[in-house]
Amino acid sequence: MQISARGDYAVRAALSLAQAYPSLMSAQAIAQDQDMPRKFLEAVLADLRRAGVVRAQRGAEGGYTLSQPPRDVTIGQILRAVDGPLAGVRGLRPEETRYEGAAENLPNLWVAVRAAVREVVDEVSLAELISGRMPAHVRKLTTRPDAWQPR
Repeated sequence: MQISARGDYAVRAALSLAQAYPSLMSAQAIAQDQDMPRKFLEAVLADLRRAGVVRAQRGAEGGYTLSQPPRDVTIGQILRAVDGPLAGVRGLRPEETRYEGAAENLPNLWVAVRAAVREVVDEVSLAELISGRMPAHVRKLTTRPDAWQPR
């Protein structure tokens, strides 16, 4: 799975908002907090707002805040809001793929890949990520001997 810059920025911005929740944060404050370009961040925040993950308040005292408490917002929600479905195969959802011959069972693998990704990103909330108290099955993945090794 490849996490886009947009997805990375969205999660980081949401973490800043989660830490400040329920207070408002300006795009400038988030950009400074996370060391990211404000213009790009504003486009990401617009995606998050359209998806209902954040709400914006205009005015001198305005800014952004999460639409729900941090414990109710998952990393998967954020990634989908800015990048669409979590696992795509040539622009198709895994269950939409069809192959002939030796590759006929490949859709099963693509669906399994999506399910594995969901088991992590849909089960970790912003609050859990900030606290470092992620679900046991997610923490366990990081303790595997090869987890931190590139392949």
